[in-house]
Amino acid sequence: MRIAIKRVDPKLPLPKYETSGSAGFDFVVREGAVIKAGDIALLPANTIVQIPEGYMLIIAARSSTPRRTGLVIPHGIGIIDSDYCGPEDEVCIQVWNPTSDDVEVKRGDRIAQGLIMRVERAEWQEVEEIVAPTRGGFGSTG
Repeated sequence: MRIAIKRVDPKLPLPKYETSGSAGFDFVVREGAVIKAGDIALLPANTIVQIPEGYMLIIAARSSTPRRTGLVIPHGIGIIDSDYCGPEDEVCIQVWNPTSDDVEVKRGDRIAQGLIMRVERAEWQEVEEIVAPTRGGFGSTG
């Protein structure tokens, strides 16, 4: 699959799959920042990406990021929709610093990865009753 991508700063590399078996490609941070303890920040990822209709771009932390820096993605993942691709729609990585220390992120650091995923859109069919048995709430299988 070929996807149109524009670097905001051409001096930084394009997102890259680090190994032949990598599912995700690494983004680099365009601007360094200090994320204060307890704060949430948006870090520009230097790319504007034209995701094809029927797909989305998932942003997830690299597995080493929380261990190395303490930073996490606040909602677990970020979703970039196929229509987020205008000339000012730079992908940003939202990070939260739950630690008690400030965390410095430097220009060019790899702190998040992206995955291109196919998306199905639901067509709702409202019914009067769902007839499947009730399974229980959170944690009901374990």
